[in-house]
Amino acid sequence: MEIWINPACSKCRSALTLLDAEGADYTVRRYLEDVPSPEEIRTVLDRLGLEPWDITRTQEAVAKELGLKEWARDSGSRERWIAALSEHPKLIQRPIITADDGTAVVARSEDAVRDALGR
Repeated sequence: MEIWINPACSKCRSALTLLDAEGADYTVRRYLEDVPSPEEIRTVLDRLGLEPWDITRTQEAVAKELGLKEWARDSGSRERWIAALSEHPKLIQRPIITADDGTAVVARSEDAVRDALGR
């Protein structure tokens, strides 16, 4: 499994602590430094079963600068959202765990991390 983290994020640190406590085998991706490509974001969205606006941190300053709250949330706008996430990775909700079974979870709670561990 792989976990996308921002080391400054307390939820990310909590998820790592839980993964370590459970002896999980995982790799860490610091997605602000190792920025996911649009294709990688599409793949993760498919694994999550979500749309890009579902994993966008709309309260970030850059989201406000871009006016994301006013962007359409439909299939025609999907690629625009994906491009924004790739160009501004700080907008990506975190942490995201890609599980060994091909699924993924936004692991903002202990239950979500445990869900990923059970996959």
